[in-house]
Amino acid sequence: MATIFTQIIKGDIPSYRVAENDQFYAFLDIYPLSKGHTLVVPKREVDYVFDLDDDELAAMHIFAKRVAKAIEKVIPCKRVGVAVVGLEVPHAHIHLIPITKESDMILSNPKLKLSQEELAAIAKDISEAFKA
Repeated sequence: MATIFTQIIKGDIPSYRVAENDQFYAFLDIYPLSKGHTLVVPKREVDYVFDLDDDELAAMHIFAKRVAKAIEKVIPCKRVGVAVVGLEVPHAHIHLIPITKESDMILSNPKLKLSQEELAAIAKDISEAFKA
């Protein structure tokens, strides 16, 4: 059965898309640690990030860098933190989390409750910054 991320990539489950190319898809986490918390996933379904071949892993990080730079243009933060945990969904993914302090990166922190309108506006702003 396809992972939830594969279903999102295919459009079977709606998402707040931030960026996309032929290999990767970036979308807002709907249970974010901070505004702009984005997930970057390969379109090819691979369970574990280190099961990606070297070229694909490198390309994923380069794509994630471009997304992080777009997040920084839109979301006030000191940095965009990067986390790769890999236990939540069996599909390789990178968390890009706007942070102002280290503790903002703790994945068990309480999640924000953002409206659909807020998520859509954030996704639109980051997407436009990504394309610029």
